Amino acid sequence: AQVVESGGGLVQPGGSLRLSCTVSVSNFDYYAIGCFRQAPGKEREWVSCINNSDDAQYTDSVLGRFTISRDSAKNTVYLQMNSLKPEDTAVYFCAAVEDPDCGAEYDYWGQGTQVTVSS
Repeated sequence: AQVVESGGGLVQPGGSLRLSCTVSVSNFDYYAIGCFRQAPGKEREWVSCINNSDDAQYTDSVLGRFTISRDSAKNTVYLQMNSLKPEDTAVYFCAAVEDPDCGAEYDYWGQGTQVTVSS
């Protein structure tokens, strides 16, 4: 399987971006998809996940600002990021696992996309 992220970029504080994660598998509906980020000098951090029942989970720092969703017709997960803060600056990664549960270990990772929040 291949995971490809897109949609990163430079945005001012308070702005919005939407990341897309496309997964090239034939049975996308059986996959849970997670989003992670890694800021310079920091460890990779889990951000959000959506399972195959469209149940979503978020880390506390993005709750209320980020929304994850999936479009099975396009094999794509979206991470809508609103009210962005400078501390959201990081490389964002998507990962996929052929498991209905968000808690499983991820098998496939994307290459990442840079999100920079700065004025």
